[in-house]
Amino acid sequence: MIEIRLHGRGGQGAVTSAELLALAAIQEGKYAQAFPSFGPERRGAPVVAFCRIDDEPIRLRTNIYNPDLVMVLDPSILRLVDVAGGLKKDGILVTNTKYSGKQIRDELGIQQAIGTVNATLIAQEEMGIPITNTTMLGSLIKAGRILDPESLMEPLKKRFGRIAEKNIRAFKRAYEETEVIPKE
Repeated sequence: MIEIRLHGRGGQGAVTSAELLALAAIQEGKYAQAFPSFGPERRGAPVVAFCRIDDEPIRLRTNIYNPDLVMVLDPSILRLVDVAGGLKKDGILVTNTKYSGKQIRDELGIQQAIGTVNATLIAQEEMGIPITNTTMLGSLIKAGRILDPESLMEPLKKRFGRIAEKNIRAFKRAYEETEVIPKE
């Protein structure tokens, strides 16, 4: 089973990202679940969402405490929340940042693999708004190699309708531009 924890801010699409991942996994014939962690969230406050993907039925109904992958939609979250907390030793942290993976590794003091992409810039240039959810999915798919990128196309089209093409361009560009550094 692959367990993914997504960190963002209210209104940035962390919950939508988890749902899109689950839909793409189901499209590949896998089992998946996606769910948010609700509390006193409001627009702009830190939020967490989760996604599980497996080849077998998933019976767990708990939060994810030891993820294989962590995706961070907003770079300011890196300084507010312990995003790498519980990340498995062979896990991967994928983050939206203008800094290198080495700089992020040094700042957070982690040894796991790190995927980086400037998703804010890509989203702004491709979609005209700095909402990074679909952009970061491209980065997560490249770094984690958990799904075929083509599996996301149909869920993106259904979710975003007339603006799907912009989201798909941002997704594909982030996939191409993501840099991954291996664990130390």
